[in-house]
Amino acid sequence: MAKLIKSDVIEDVLIVEPISHGDERGRFVETYRRSWFGLGREMVQGNRSEKQAGAVVGLHYHMHQADYWYPLRGKMRVVLHDLRVGSPTEKATQIIDLDGIEDRGVFIPPGVAHGFSTFTDLLLTYMVDSYYNDNDELGVLWSDPEIGADWGVTDPVLSERDKANPLRADIKKIRTPIYPTRT
Repeated sequence: MAKLIKSDVIEDVLIVEPISHGDERGRFVETYRRSWFGLGREMVQGNRSEKQAGAVVGLHYHMHQADYWYPLRGKMRVVLHDLRVGSPTEKATQIIDLDGIEDRGVFIPPGVAHGFSTFTDLLLTYMVDSYYNDNDELGVLWSDPEIGADWGVTDPVLSERDKANPLRADIKKIRTPIYPTRT
């Protein structure tokens, strides 16, 4: 069974350390199991992302969608920022370095802004718990000083979309995630 580590920085973020099995033929790793993730989330779509060293992706966020990222090859820095109003960790920023050879992944709940930078060429597989919805593809500026993320790269390669995202302070109220009430 995988080791599941609750973030001590952002509520509902989970770091997954699966067990690797191997012999002279190679290795096997169970990278995902539905029972690992609470909050009633079930992944319905798998995606593959390949990025060159020095790329920065994000910060993106969703009002409704959770993500589970698992790098297969390469080194990346994950940047997470809790945008959820009313969250016990609202406005917290977390940095997690992942490497494809270490067998670690990260579960990101809705309302937590997420992005990554690449220290090497990267092959990332990620799963989401809802199908692509253009209306739920939101962003906050990757270099927002209020977030204060250390991306670990000096000359980042960014998409036009990510360069144009608003500052956290400029996100419209209707686009601000609310931490869910739990009983």
